[in-house]
Amino acid sequence: MLELDFHPAGRHFLQIPGPSPVPDRILRAMSYPTIDHRGPEFGALGLRVLSGIKKVFQTTQPVVIYPASGTGAWEAALCNTLSPGDTVLMYETGHFATLWKKMAESLGLKPEFLGLPGVEGWRRGVQAPMIEARLREDTQHAIKAVCVVHNETSTGVTSDIAAVRRAIDAAAHPALLMVDTISGLASADYRHDEWGVDVTVSGSQKGLMLPPGISFNAVSQKALEASRHAKLPRAFWGWAEIIEMNRTGYWPYTPNTNLLYGLAEALDMIFNEGLDNVFARHQRLAEACRQAVRAWGLEIQCADPAVYSPVLTGVVMPEGVDADAVRKLIYERFDMSLGTGLGKVKGRMFRIGHLGDCNDLTLMATLAGCEMGLKLAGVKLAGSGVQAAMEYLGTHAPARPLRVAA
Repeated sequence: MLELDFHPAGRHFLQIPGPSPVPDRILRAMSYPTIDHRGPEFGALGLRVLSGIKKVFQTTQPVVIYPASGTGAWEAALCNTLSPGDTVLMYETGHFATLWKKMAESLGLKPEFLGLPGVEGWRRGVQAPMIEARLREDTQHAIKAVCVVHNETSTGVTSDIAAVRRAIDAAAHPALLMVDTISGLASADYRHDEWGVDVTVSGSQKGLMLPPGISFNAVSQKALEASRHAKLPRAFWGWAEIIEMNRTGYWPYTPNTNLLYGLAEALDMIFNEGLDNVFARHQRLAEACRQAVRAWGLEIQCADPAVYSPVLTGVVMPEGVDADAVRKLIYERFDMSLGTGLGKVKGRMFRIGHLGDCNDLTLMATLAGCEMGLKLAGVKLAGSGVQAAMEYLGTHAPARPLRVAA
């Protein structure tokens, strides 16, 4: 029986691709006394987070905040804009794109699933020309939305959303563009307005460094117009009432007050570092991690360097090695959690998260645990990934100094 109150010495290394570790200052902010969600103090908090989160999405449009997981925001995106029987074009990049498609089916929509065949489709990003070609065929404009995942958490692939927008425009198609950036937001560069996204879906437990429990829809004016005619049932998820009450910093139901305190603190941390510096930090740590995987002589799950994720790295095991057995050994021996392979790649790979509250030494400890665990599991390594990562980090200074000597 698992002893839930057992805590080994030292900190647990939570190196999955989310939920990511919650910084102490965010935990402290969440411990503030709960306040009246109809009182003046809460209204000020609401306006603060609603304004701040727009900067992270890089939008001037409304961002709806739900007391829900990212799955809820998936549903909100669909049910606010579509009607029963609508056709939606969805692109298969991995496990989470597949789950979003299953949700669309359960809501009474008709998803078409594009993608490269077999496991190969789970190693590459969205192929925008395939979307353009399908939309050109749809001369009657039966397809009402195109749904893609920005950062596919199951594979470590970050797709080119601007290319998808260009594909839709090149086909002169009126379909809405919906994007899941649940694991990408605040870790990978994301531009809701510039890239012409109509609905962006995200969550709190990845780059925003919060526990699960907040999710988001960033919404374009085109999407708002579509919501006025959409026929899928919605009550809790409905944008109109939420956006109206948000004008004064409130919600039409009880929001998750203490998580919003945490969100305000997270936004302060991100803006103090600088959003561009946050992105640069993630890119630098991700490349150091990939240097380690290459030095081990192992394969990276993402097969296209142009779309490597700055959020996580998928590590493919040699034939005959059970990736979950390696993960179990590392967890039991070194108190470190790594992400499991999902769906088509279950047992074939594990995922190293390097997102959110992560720095050089966090990554180095993670890679040391992986390297020791791989050796103990009998995986033959070509060389030291730890050494390769140290050399990379030592010769590539961070974009922003972490400390300035007195």
